[in-house]
Amino acid sequence: QVQLAESGGGLVQAGGSLRLSCAASERSFSYSAMAWFRQVVGQEREFVAGVNWSGVRTTYADSVKGRFTISKDNAKNTVYLYLQMNSLKTEDTAVYYCAANKLGAVRNGADEYDYWGQGTQVIVSA
Repeated sequence: QVQLAESGGGLVQAGGSLRLSCAASERSFSYSAMAWFRQVVGQEREFVAGVNWSGVRTTYADSVKGRFTISKDNAKNTVYLYLQMNSLKTEDTAVYYCAANKLGAVRNGADEYDYWGQGTQVIVSA
């Protein structure tokens, strides 16, 4: 069964940092574009950042540019996706999801991703 497993969420004060990780269960994800989305209860799932299959090309939502960094590690037996989040704001509070598609190129629509993790909660306090 294909799985994406997120970790690293938690409670942090505004201005602090967190690093999210996502472990992909199959090596085939080394050929997938992957992304982070986030969702607040009652709102639609929002694109945060994405990376192409090789990890070379990245794209970010305007709201996180300059604060978040996405990276992908295809070198290990398990493919990893990371999101380094710095200068966190209270509005970054959400459940963060890791996603992967069958393409190699980044897309920013949730419906363009085929695999999803269960999500990890990030809470940023004032």
